[in-house]
Amino acid sequence: MQATPTLKVSILFLSFGIFAGCGNKQNVPMQPPAPEVGVVTVTSQTMPVTTELPGRIDAERVAQVRARATGILLKRLFTEGSQVKEGDVLFQIDPAPLKAAYDSAKASLAKAEAELDQTKAKAGRYKVLVAINAVSKQDYDDALAAELQAQADIQAAKAAVETAFLNLGYTSVTAPISGKIGEAKVTEGALVSQTDATELAIIQQLDPIYFDFTESSTDLLKLRRSFDGGQLQKVTPDEAKVTLLLEDGTTYKEPGKLLFSDITVDPSTGMVTLRAEFPNTDHILLPGMFARVQLEEAVDQDAISILQRAVALGGNGTATVMIVTEDNKVEARQIKLGVAIDDKWTVTEGLKAGDTVIVEGLQKIKPGMTVKTIPFGQSE
Repeated sequence: MQATPTLKVSILFLSFGIFAGCGNKQNVPMQPPAPEVGVVTVTSQTMPVTTELPGRIDAERVAQVRARATGILLKRLFTEGSQVKEGDVLFQIDPAPLKAAYDSAKASLAKAEAELDQTKAKAGRYKVLVAINAVSKQDYDDALAAELQAQADIQAAKAAVETAFLNLGYTSVTAPISGKIGEAKVTEGALVSQTDATELAIIQQLDPIYFDFTESSTDLLKLRRSFDGGQLQKVTPDEAKVTLLLEDGTTYKEPGKLLFSDITVDPSTGMVTLRAEFPNTDHILLPGMFARVQLEEAVDQDAISILQRAVALGGNGTATVMIVTEDNKVEARQIKLGVAIDDKWTVTEGLKAGDTVIVEGLQKIKPGMTVKTIPFGQSE
């Protein structure tokens, strides 16, 4: 049976309608779902204002052990690099010449004492004789003057004996302070001199130990203005927390305390010197060692901080975070960082309380995209 012309035209229009319908469905774009990101809402909190500054370790006390007697060095009585106590004998200088000088001074004193006895007796006799005019008044005056001269000679002889005794005692060189002693600067057999004050060794007291560092006067002025404006609260030196960061990046186990801030500014650098003190029972910290200190200088009642993982650091020192706007759009924002505390950065500029910062899912977004937010840590 053959189709009529009318039936053929109906089938043809029906086919066109089917193909047209299929074409319209293929042209409708499919919208991908908005990516899911983990976010945190920025809040203000009370945090310490911490400054990180470089400096060097310095011994609390340093004593140069020098010769106070002239002679040949006979013995070294300590182990180099060991701990010594105040009063320990460190070196022995040949005492023989000074012992002879001491004996000679004692003999001179004995002679002066004998001469005093003689002149005193003569003056006593002349006192009786001058009363009966048996000797002249001049002879009596001469006898009195000789007695006074003998007394003065005794005082000088006693001083000479004391000096000789001190010089003899200086042949035993003792430690002026307790601490760690370094290498011996001279060896046995060397001639040391009191005149040149020959250096024999150096003792340094290492526990506790100082850390000397500097801060710019500009930063101190800025901090003071913050105090005056009420943005920050002062921290007293006794309450200031001081943390030491060693050269290898580790944190020193013992906290320190701030001792003082210098009252003058170095005109060549514009820096002010500060000093902190740390316990050093294990002698890990050594004089001259470079380190950095984290110093709590104030308290910020409205501080802003953000997780470090949310911050992208640029090669030119810039810091950027991704935030979500009210219409769920991604926006890149540059911020200014303060210091790192545990796993967070403090933020001094660029963020405020209430901002929504993307922490998780940063690899699948870019500025301008629409995202779906969930609280950080609750994503599957």
